[in-house]
Amino acid sequence: MRAMITGAKGRLGRALIAQLAERGAEVCCLERKAARHHPDVCQRQAFLDLARQERPTILLHCAAWTDVDGCARQPERAMRVNANGTRNAAIVAATLQIPIVYVSSNEVFSGQLGDAPFQEDDRPQPLNPYGRSKWLGEEALREIWPLHFIVRTSWLYAHGGRNFTQSMLQAARAGRPLRVVTDEVATPTATTELATAILALIQTEAYGIYHLVNEGSCTRFEFARFILDQCGWAEIEIEPILRADWPRASTPPAFSALANQAGKRLGIALRPWQEALADFLAQEERGLA
Repeated sequence: MRAMITGAKGRLGRALIAQLAERGAEVCCLERKAARHHPDVCQRQAFLDLARQERPTILLHCAAWTDVDGCARQPERAMRVNANGTRNAAIVAATLQIPIVYVSSNEVFSGQLGDAPFQEDDRPQPLNPYGRSKWLGEEALREIWPLHFIVRTSWLYAHGGRNFTQSMLQAARAGRPLRVVTDEVATPTATTELATAILALIQTEAYGIYHLVNEGSCTRFEFARFILDQCGWAEIEIEPILRADWPRASTPPAFSALANQAGKRLGIALRPWQEALADFLAQEERGLA
């Protein structure tokens, strides 16, 4: 396998690179390391030229603008990067006649289904510019090239970088007050476990839409409480608030938990979110991140 990865500098991209290297696979990234000008997914011809030069056998499209509030403030940029960038990736894959993995989001859903997690064949109805841009990326890929895996996931966390888990840890260490919403539900998902699941999925050649998340779901408040309790900070209080009490540019879906049905039929399942997060936090404590 020779994999080309977009968004290679992101946490998921790095996790995929590490695991591909362990498997002895060749990896190439979108950037030309020696060039002054680095093409990105928005530059179709440069993207295509580099892909023709590198000749990958699969394209892992992880690049995205994931700042959901930023996307709400600049919806044109969200469309350019997330929707049109994915269209460009689909054209590259179709031109080279190679499979493509597109990492999408739980925010393609409205959050109005109820208490049952969204399944792969439920109808997307995004509420905000970020979710809409990711859904339009899905639509472009489905239109252009059939050899695709659309992988929806949610609430990714990793060692380092900017994510909810790190924000909670940093706030607790600094003694800052914590206020977390109780009316937003999804699934915390470990980036490393998602990478493992994606690589297993590739091997099946069973193209389609997949929900790859750790098992179960929780509120943001429960997510934060679990982090602090696991780290020995049970005495630290978290003020429970509602989404309406936390003004922000974007409107995230209230309930966007995902059900992994298609992956499980292929034998691809992720652990319960509590187990994965407990192991992750133990690694943080030991300084193994």
